[in-house]
Amino acid sequence: MKRILLVDDSRAVRLAAGRMVRQLGFEVLEAEDGQDALRVVREQGPVDAVLLDWNMPVMDGLSFLKALRADSSVPQPKVVMCTTENDMQRIIEAIQAGANEYIMKPFNEDIVRDKLQEAGLL
Repeated sequence: MKRILLVDDSRAVRLAAGRMVRQLGFEVLEAEDGQDALRVVREQGPVDAVLLDWNMPVMDGLSFLKALRADSSVPQPKVVMCTTENDMQRIIEAIQAGANEYIMKPFNEDIVRDKLQEAGLL
């Protein structure tokens, strides 16, 4: 079973996204900020995908993404940014930092499934 890490400071978003990706056959791990997500990736083994919010306290999504991509000791998952950041420059910044796909909030199950398919995870 493929594993996905949901990283968002909103518990409600993690619950909704978790319900969506479980229906797609993923085992779900959760983190409430980038620092917590790094700990999960390093301590709980490899994940196939990360659904990543941008704006979070402690460590934001872009900082997490850069730290993840710089860490050669962990297998590199597909990363889908999932955020309200819709400025083209911000999207380019995320892709250049290593994001594989980008989803705008609010999202639904069809959008998540399509992006996970585009990332080669389904």
